[in-house]
Amino acid sequence: MATNIFDKLRIGVTTASADDTRELARELGAALPPDTALALHGDLGVGKTTFVQGLARGLGLSDSVTSPTFNIFSLHRGSTTLLHLDAYRLETTQQVDDLLLGDFLISPWCLAVEWPDKISAWLPPGTLHLELDITDDERHTVRLR
Repeated sequence: MATNIFDKLRIGVTTASADDTRELARELGAALPPDTALALHGDLGVGKTTFVQGLARGLGLSDSVTSPTFNIFSLHRGSTTLLHLDAYRLETTQQVDDLLLGDFLISPWCLAVEWPDKISAWLPPGTLHLELDITDDERHTVRLR
């Protein structure tokens, strides 16, 4: 019996390289319903931006995806709009509201949030929470909470 990407992620997936992590995220991006928010939990260096790079490919986007740390967010438009938000420097939901992010979420969209605990009250209902981690032997893990 074939397992879909959501079932795999609920169990947890370990990847051996950045390319493997991108491929996993590409598979998820291709399977996401329209208007989905993803909360990417994990410490610095666990592959959150790498994951978003693959997610963009799965959404059919060819833009170069880099960390939006200094810009707070980056917007990638195509058949689906990807809004990549790094909430690390945000301290209140009012700061998120002041960015007018909702104005960019024109259906179909995908919102990928790094450091989502900083703005958890702002995340839309139904947000998918992914836990990213790195093992002692430098492999990466991704699990859907």
